[in-house]
Amino acid sequence: MQQSRTWIFSLLTALGLTVTLAAPLPTVAATAEDLNQDSEQALSNLVETNSLAAKLNKNAKAVLIFPNIVKAGLVFGGAYGEGVLKTGSSIDGYYNSVSASWGLQAGAQSYGYVLFLMSDRVIEQLKETEGWELGVGPTVVVVDEGVAKNLSTSTLQDDAYAFIFNQQGLMAGISIEGTKVSRIKR
Repeated sequence: MQQSRTWIFSLLTALGLTVTLAAPLPTVAATAEDLNQDSEQALSNLVETNSLAAKLNKNAKAVLIFPNIVKAGLVFGGAYGEGVLKTGSSIDGYYNSVSASWGLQAGAQSYGYVLFLMSDRVIEQLKETEGWELGVGPTVVVVDEGVAKNLSTSTLQDDAYAFIFNQQGLMAGISIEGTKVSRIKR
């Protein structure tokens, strides 16, 4: 019995590693201009369709936009995408979003997310570290329909608010907790 479990685990691990290594390379914007344009379009679409996102956009000290994250996995998985940090109407840097996972998972999907950075503390964390792991340090609230119903301009007290959008593909669940966001050169 123990030997068959070990064999099955080894087979699943090898299969997961093979699929992960054979997966296409992460989607990367062709140029900084392309990334700027994709990010601007993603933010525009989000604030046009979500009134809370529109309010947060007006009050945020900065906005971190990842227009396209690609996630794939079979037992072992990973996600990658590139984004833009905007302060006001100007670009304040380029960042990547990287996460790795393992466990019961299979499939591939793409999605985007926007982080509305509401405090100087969270902006300092982002800029002054070698990579900010979401879920560690300043508070990040992932806004879904349930959270959105309980938020108003007077209850917005957290450091950052995340909106996930444009989910496509077949993979159960999305989480940005444990994602590492790091500055890149463009």
